[in-house]
This record gives sequence, structure tokens and C-alpha cells, in this order.
Amino acid sequence: MILSIDDLMQTPTNDMYEIKTTAHGAQGSLPLTDKMLRTSPSGDLFGLSQNVGMGWKPNKLLGKEVLLLSTQGGMKESNGDPIALGYHTGHWEVDLLMKEAAREVTKANGMPFAAYVSDPCDGRSQGTDGMFDSFPYRNDAAIVYRRLIRSLPTRKAVIGIATCDKGLPAMMLALSAMHDLPTVIIPGGVTLPPLFGEDAGKIQTIGARYSNNELSLKEASELGCRACATSGGGCQFLGTAATAQVVSEAMGLSVPHAALAPSGQEIWKEMARQSARAVIHMENTGITTKDIVTDASIRNAMVVHAAFGGSTNLLLHIPAIAHAAKITTPTVQDWIQVNRETPRLVSVLPNGPDYHPTIRAYLAGGVPEVMLHLRELGLLDLTVMTVTGKTLGENLEWWEQSERRIKMKERLVEADGIQPEEVIMNPQQAQARGMSSTITFPIGNIAPEGAIIKSTSIDPEVIDENGIYYHKNIAKVFSSERKAIAAIKNGDIQKGDIMVVSGCGPLGTGMEETYQLTSALKHLSYGKYVTLLTDARFSGVSTGACIGHIGPEGLAGGPIGKLRDGDVIEIRIDALKLEGHLHFLGTSETELSPKEGAEVLAQREQHPDIKPANGLPDDTRLWAALQNVSGGTWKGSVYDVDRIIEVLKAGEEALAQKNLVKN
Repeated sequence: MILSIDDLMQTPTNDMYEIKTTAHGAQGSLPLTDKMLRTSPSGDLFGLSQNVGMGWKPNKLLGKEVLLLSTQGGMKESNGDPIALGYHTGHWEVDLLMKEAAREVTKANGMPFAAYVSDPCDGRSQGTDGMFDSFPYRNDAAIVYRRLIRSLPTRKAVIGIATCDKGLPAMMLALSAMHDLPTVIIPGGVTLPPLFGEDAGKIQTIGARYSNNELSLKEASELGCRACATSGGGCQFLGTAATAQVVSEAMGLSVPHAALAPSGQEIWKEMARQSARAVIHMENTGITTKDIVTDASIRNAMVVHAAFGGSTNLLLHIPAIAHAAKITTPTVQDWIQVNRETPRLVSVLPNGPDYHPTIRAYLAGGVPEVMLHLRELGLLDLTVMTVTGKTLGENLEWWEQSERRIKMKERLVEADGIQPEEVIMNPQQAQARGMSSTITFPIGNIAPEGAIIKSTSIDPEVIDENGIYYHKNIAKVFSSERKAIAAIKNGDIQKGDIMVVSGCGPLGTGMEETYQLTSALKHLSYGKYVTLLTDARFSGVSTGACIGHIGPEGLAGGPIGKLRDGDVIEIRIDALKLEGHLHFLGTSETELSPKEGAEVLAQREQHPDIKPANGLPDDTRLWAALQNVSGGTWKGSVYDVDRIIEVLKAGEEALAQKNLVKN
């Protein structure tokens, strides 16, 4: 059927032609003074006109202005039914948190403002070109958030409301840069698991399991329908979204027991009201972000990250937060020390040993409960300031004696029949359950700059009695994640293989997540016996013998980009001492020592199939170049403006000299 212009432009009634050309405007008068008119910027005065134009009462215009920023996505009817969908559940309900916080600001005679920068879903973009924009989005969104904050010059405080993998880190970067403003983070919470079914991490493997005849079409269809059991909140596992919430609270930027709250429920809404009260109190008492985000609070966040067994993506985000706060950026050595000192205490998805959803970690006491154990071990700086206006030590003293702590644990037993100590353990219990520390940083002739593996999530069946994971075999090399996942689905990967996926760092794909691969290997029967090496990164829910962030990346001349099918690779990970290596040892015909292997790789050409992905956006190419000269992924993929300007200036001078010589 051809749509005519009349069909397109149809007008259902004549009422629309009753067009008004003037209006009365707000009744009353602005609360101006002689001094305001003589000294205030015109923008401040015009802002008052705009405020009453939007319906604010003229007699309430002089309240302290609080800016609420969020990642809100989608549109809903008043009853919650969708009008237009968001990209993910994590930002679908944060408008409710905005409203609760705004009402609390108003109740305190303040003036709330609201602005939004929505965010992508890493789950939705897995295996698609959308992943090219995932990591670069973080820097872009943080820039826009900062511009929005500065564009409301009269704001006295800022509340950031965000939930998921990139939106929440972007918000933390933006607020950490607001050194002289009071700021608070409201984490958007978690979605609930289905009563019967699979969590949102496992459900992303239905394609791989169906292709390997490990799942029926009916099972895939029904399980997929139930996975997101409630409409709001981040996924039910301790992935990047949940870990970022934990880190925000551990850093002191969120009120106590905020991370991992169940989205949409009353206790989640109360957290927004608590946060609004906190930021108003901060403004009244002169506490600002630079008092909270310090070297010590960053260290505390790293310790809590290790105790939870958090996502490796936070090793990209925490250094970036420190950079934004203009404090010391943690090094690899700092991470190694923290992970060696800190026992993992939390048993949740995806690490285990028992696969509890994140709501159970919340009910077991969440971040403050874990911090009580860390306090006893002397691993936390208790003197750091937090958004409550109290030190961390004071917050923990309150939590330890609070009714809230008792009620949460009672509810966990009542609702799920789970004892809190089964989810958040003391160090002795955790050791008895075989819970190893979180992250190992292997090096070697394949990864001279380093690499990352969440060693705590390697399947225990492939670790020997001394805590060693050892694998030596010939490599199967892939130049893209798509080729690698096709090999898995086609049955070309078998038990005992070593997969190398190269060219997927910032210069190749924007440093895409390879969760398609890691999730398939986790949930296929033979996957625990396969090792994956890549210069890409992993989803926070990834598990297994998966080694990422290998540096230098393949397209920056890294050895991983020179490997070929048939090369012999040796991997050794000590999950107890958190040591390891990745070595190229020649071929099955000519085996080499690690030193000889390094020499061969240095002379080799880059793999001919390794190249930037087709369709890599110019925006991402620019991001990759800027973060590369700023120190790359091991510095958090930030924009070091002074360094970028220095490089540009040197480049301009070199080009000028080149042209002078040519002429």
C-alpha cells in the first residue's frame, strides 16, 4: 500500500487550528533585589525567568539549586507501561529515583533540576558493531555530564543516578572531577532473578548452547523470556554494573548499604531520599567531592573490589576516576599488592563457590558487611570522609549496631532460606571454602606489558592441589571475535584448545567485550578445558581461563598480533600467589625457550589478517588515538589533555620541519 501525503498529514480535529499567539505568563514577581540587578550575571537573572516559565513558584526561587543527573532511558505511561523502550532495565526505572530525590530536595526548600544522558547496554551490543562504541562511550558521557554541570552555574550540589556498565563509571568520572562541589551517587540497583529459570548472564549463551545441541529451541525460548524477572536494575550477577555500584559505595560516594538494592522496591526509593538528604547536608557543612575521593578512598575501593571478586573492567575505571579527581593513579603493582593482601569473601554469581544472585549479597549486608570483615583485618583506612558527613569508621560503627543490618539478614533467611554467612563469609570460612583472591596479572613474551585474568573464577576442576592452572598446546588464532564465536558454534573448538583472539584492543575494535566467547566457554561442557587469550576485555560476568587486556595490543605492535595457528603457547597461573606467565615457545617442530620465543616474535611481521574492524566509527578511532597517547588501557584509557597537547604540538612541529625540508 502506498502512503499518500494526505494519509501522512491527516488532521483528526479542527481544534489544532485554534492556535494561541500570546499567554499571560507566570503570576507574581521575581524575588529580585537592587544588588542582584546591579551585580548578578544576566544568565542568573534570565534563569529565574525560565524557572517560573516552567512552573516553579516565584516565591520559592531562591532555594539552593541541586542538579540531578541520570542515565534515564525509555518512556513510560503513568502506570509504568512502556511507550518507548530503553536500551536496558538498568536505566528503565531510574526516573523513579530522580523523583524521590527531587521531592526530598524540595522538602528541604531546595530547587531540583534534572538532566539526562542515557547509556548503552553491553549485553544488547555483544557480538555487534554496537560494541565498537561501548568503552569509548564512557569518556564521551563523562564529558557531557561535566558540561551539563558547568552549564548550570547556580547549582550548589549534584546527585548522579546511574546503574550499569558504562553509565555509572561515566557518572563517577564526571562527579569525581567536581572537586569543589558536594556530589552523591545513587546506584540504580539490581533486577531480580526469575523464580524458575536462568540469570541474565547465562541466558546470553542460548545461541552457543543450542548450536552445540545442549539446549532445545523450546528451552531457549522460554528461558529467554523469563531471565529479566523485574523491569528495572542491573543484571543479577556481580558483573561490571554491580561491581561499579559496590565501588561507588566503597569509595564513600554513596550512602551506606546503597549498592545492589532491589530496583523498584521501597527500600530502593528510600535510598534516593537518603542521598538527597546527604548532599544537602554536605552543602550546608562545606563537604565537597575532593574531601571524599582521595588516595585513601581509592585504595579502600580497590580492597572492597578484591573482597567481592569484582569485574576486571573496574581496572579500567578506577584509574580513570583517580585521574578525574587529580589524585594518584593506582599502578599494576598497587593492584597486585591489594589482591595479595585481600581475601575474597563474597559468594555470588559468577564466581561462586555458591552462585547466589546479587540481591542476596544485599540482604546479607552488602558493602558495609564486607567492610566489617576488612576492618578487622586492618585493610581499610577508616578515617576517610563519606557523603554521610561521617568517616567510614563512624559509618561502620553505625551499621554494626543498626536495626537495618538485623532486618536485612532476617529477610534473607525468611525469603530464600539462606544464611547470611553463606553469602558474605568471614576470612576463615572463605578460606575453608577454597575462595582464592581475585585477580592475577600474568606477563611473558606474549604480554610484556601485562595481562589480566580473574583467577578466582577459573573452574576449580582444572586447578591442581597447589593452586596452579597449567595449559600448554598449539594456538588457534582468530582475527576477530566473530570468527572465534563462529568456530565455537561450528564445532571447530575442542577440549584442550588455546584460542587467541587478536586485533580487538582499542585500535582494533574500541576494546570490545568478548562475552560471547567467555559465556559460551563457561556454559559448554568442554569449555573449562579451553584457554582464551585476547587484547580485548571481558564482561564482568565472564569466568574461566580467560586472559585479557594483553598489552601491547596486536595493532600497536604487540606480540599477540604476531601469533599464528600452530604456535606452541604455555600458560601458567598461580591462583594462590597471584603470579603467572604467557609464553610463546616456538612450534611443535621447533620448541624454543621463552627468551628465544621473544626474539622470534620481535622479528615476525604482524599477522596479515589483523586490522581495524570494518565499520569502526571515526569517533572510536579518535578515542583510541587519544587514550593511546595518554597511557592506554593500563592508565584507564583516559584523556590526559596536557600529554595530548604536547603530542599534537610535537607533531605540528615535525610536519612543519618536514615541509621545510621538502621545499
